[in-house]
Amino acid sequence: MYQAQEVRILVVDDEDTIVEFLEIGLANEGFEVKTAEDGLQAVRMAKEFHPHVVILDVMMPGIDGFEVCTMLKKIGTMAVIMLTAKDEVGDRITGLTIGADDYMIKPFSFEELLARIHARIRNQFPQLLEKVTIGPFSIDEKRHEISYEDQVLALSATEYDLLHYLVTNHGIVLSKAKILEAVWGYDFGGQDNIVEVYVRALRDKLGDKEHQVIRTLRGTGYRVDVP
Repeated sequence: MYQAQEVRILVVDDEDTIVEFLEIGLANEGFEVKTAEDGLQAVRMAKEFHPHVVILDVMMPGIDGFEVCTMLKKIGTMAVIMLTAKDEVGDRITGLTIGADDYMIKPFSFEELLARIHARIRNQFPQLLEKVTIGPFSIDEKRHEISYEDQVLALSATEYDLLHYLVTNHGIVLSKAKILEAVWGYDFGGQDNIVEVYVRALRDKLGDKEHQVIRTLRGTGYRVDVP
């Protein structure tokens, strides 16, 4: 839950069950939520509501999600996460090319969508992140601190960046390649076993002897699970 300021989310989908599911779930997470059932209503509402994040379905009656995304990006600064039932690379490329910030395939898990929302806010609206609580973790951006079960962790700069990335993307399996790119950068010249070294250090500081906080998925990567 974002404690510094309410985050506004606009859900745009013509399927009532999805809209109701997301509206209830996101409201329970502390977000301010509005909904729209078609593209024109979404554009009109975005001008009044000024959402930080828009959850936008691609396949809708009238104007499709791609066109709506283009119109929304002209209105103001907002993160657009597109939803579609089509698992096609072409659609994904089209969405990202026209300005969408993220892309998810239906059906999707609410936990993964929530993680992607957190990531979008962290990347595009850092001013909202004075302090955020995610399960047993509390992240204080201004103080550059992470607490676990109300205890501030003694972290190096790299440990902070790694744990921050894992926690704010909780519920998502993150490969070593993704972690290296996000934490160490494209030009990192070392070996990927450095990820294992730092994960081991984080587990020690979290008291995670059973690997229940930072889970290892053999051959896939790592995932943080929070209640």
